[in-house]
Amino acid sequence: MIRRKNNNTPFTWLVATRLQDNKVGSFSALVARIAMASISIGVAAMLLSFMIFEGFKCEIQTKIFSLVGHIRLTKFDGNASPEGSPLPLQTSFLKKAPQIRGIERIEFYSQKSVLLKTDEEVMGALVKGIHPNADSSFFSKNLVSGRFLHFSDSADHSSDLIVSKKIADKLHLQVGDRLTAYFIQNPPRARRLNVCGIYQTGLEDFDERIILADNRMIQQLNRWGDSLTGGYEIYVRDFNRLNQVAEAVYEAMDYQMQMETVESRYAHFFDWFIMLNRNVTIFMTIILSVAAFNTISILIILMMERTQMIGLLKALGATNRQIRNIFFWKGMRILAKGLLGGNLLGLGLAALQYYFHLIPLNPENYYMQTVPIQWDGLAFITVNIATIAVVGVAMWLPTVLIARITPIAAIRFN
Repeated sequence: MIRRKNNNTPFTWLVATRLQDNKVGSFSALVARIAMASISIGVAAMLLSFMIFEGFKCEIQTKIFSLVGHIRLTKFDGNASPEGSPLPLQTSFLKKAPQIRGIERIEFYSQKSVLLKTDEEVMGALVKGIHPNADSSFFSKNLVSGRFLHFSDSADHSSDLIVSKKIADKLHLQVGDRLTAYFIQNPPRARRLNVCGIYQTGLEDFDERIILADNRMIQQLNRWGDSLTGGYEIYVRDFNRLNQVAEAVYEAMDYQMQMETVESRYAHFFDWFIMLNRNVTIFMTIILSVAAFNTISILIILMMERTQMIGLLKALGATNRQIRNIFFWKGMRILAKGLLGGNLLGLGLAALQYYFHLIPLNPENYYMQTVPIQWDGLAFITVNIATIAVVGVAMWLPTVLIARITPIAAIRFN
């Protein structure tokens, strides 16, 4: 067995570094560069895939959560209308809610069907009543013009109205216009409302039918006073713990209540997220397989070019394990350079898209105007660890051939 004295550098690592770029014009040097390039492109593609997928998911979830809560509680009475039956603003659940871990806040809301009439057009919509204490910071990101609702300190409700851009275009409305809203009830009642803002989410489930107004207006129209509301919307601190919080809410809610999570209410969006996640996983598997195959190929080529060196090392007393380690470290150097280049390329392209929005999208099909980027440290770690693990294991496979090389045959090899 070959050993080096008075030096802490392992023999196998020293020989591997001497092999690096020893023959600049050789075929193995060219293939090594191709292998590094393939690893770099693969790592960059995986990073971009994860960041774009997380960007899509985060953007769409943010749009959904700006208009609906994570968990919705309504009265259980068999009423299938969008308006539903009211819940009291003082219930035993609201007293238990502060003890439920994971709940960030609870907001009151109401819904009511309405006909919007201008001088030229008539259109049906669904008014969602917003409580004065609601957090408007998330929804404000959807506003394309105007402002959020202004709530008066008095008992009188606000006459402000926020409509979607699609509804505004169909009714030829602009910020500051007034229109008549005919609320569907017996007998029908009308209100003159002022368009204070126009929003756009790109999600047809909201833009086609949802408008926002003061919840107190719906309370007055339904003669609920200030003690009833259409329902509760619960927001959780960590959406990944939605199911656990929902179970706790279910146990604590009153017997006359029914619960619905945002995942079940808008299942088509969350099923789409699952499909995208599955596609990203398949894409990552294919790229890692190609990178592993390229690494195996380059190591086989390197061993074929260094057959005489392998025979000489064996004749001098080097073990198969030492020689295998030489080529393993050679492969690790290729992998390290490929990872470095891939991370720089992937993060660089992501930064360009994040700050300059170079790649546009059709909002009608993708719900947003540009390709979204979500910086995800976990995805970065996952891609790098998966690449090191898969390619690192693959590099041991071709080194098994070293045990079959005999010193005499290898030294004569030409």
